[in-house]
Amino acid sequence: MLPPAAAPESVVNAIADIEASLDDVVNHGSDDELFIASYLQGHFAVEARQLEMQEDATVALLNEKMLESLDNAFANKELESDDAQQVKALWARLVAI
Repeated sequence: MLPPAAAPESVVNAIADIEASLDDVVNHGSDDELFIASYLQGHFAVEARQLEMQEDATVALLNEKMLESLDNAFANKELESDDAQQVKALWARLVAI
């Protein structure tokens, strides 16, 4: 069982909304959208869980951590350039919620 979140409720709710949006893509998206969302979901799960334990968490900090995580992965050539751009575009849409 996970410990309770220390982050402000607004951040916990934003994380839940992003998770729901990612799940929706997984449930209803095309194969390409599914690949992009699944890749993003892996990074999001790690960063969101860590952030939920921080009392000073913000959505802006989540965005910063996600972009850093994605940039590091893309620097290691984990994805083709086009796929990396799609992952970042999806993240930008999700974090703007």
